[in-house]
Amino acid sequence: MSTVVLLRHGETDWNRAGRIQGWAPVPLNERGREQAAAAAECVADAYDVDRVVTSDLLRARQTTDRVAAAVDAPVERSERWRERDIGVYQGLEYEDLLDRFPEFAAEEAAAAAVDEAPDSGESFAAVRGRVVEGWRAVADRPGTTVVVTHGGPIYLALGHAKGLDLGETLTEHEQDNCAVNEFRIGGGSEVVRENATPWR
Repeated sequence: MSTVVLLRHGETDWNRAGRIQGWAPVPLNERGREQAAAAAECVADAYDVDRVVTSDLLRARQTTDRVAAAVDAPVERSERWRERDIGVYQGLEYEDLLDRFPEFAAEEAAAAAVDEAPDSGESFAAVRGRVVEGWRAVADRPGTTVVVTHGGPIYLALGHAKGLDLGETLTEHEQDNCAVNEFRIGGGSEVVRENATPWR
């Protein structure tokens, strides 16, 4: 039996403004730093953490700094846990993307176009492939692993654990900043907590 905890990064100014971040090096804002510190304390209280794996994007790494300090565990960076690369549409507001390019937004329309990739970006199917690889890498390890990542990869990991198709995965999940998602691994993957914010 092992435990995997997926934690979304803290808030950024682009989150607040509704802008699509993709791989942009956007830092946490003041609220995001407070969320990360509070979530780190909750994780440290709730789990005996053996390791922390983080997306290598800035907002995840800054959140990981708080978590690693609180749990005193080694940190590994992994590109598999990056957010989707939205290519030339990075920085657009979500409403603009929905209006102009609905096939590239994580809403109902996008579920019908999971193989579509924006210029210089990734399709949802491609992101799912690398996230599932990252999931298998942590799920196979004993003990407790905390993964600090992004909303998109967490949706995909939840969908994988629940056996959902990609359309259902993209439309049936929500993730708040610094939300906790707990999985118990042992003969399968059981979702114990989803989109929980006990630090609030």
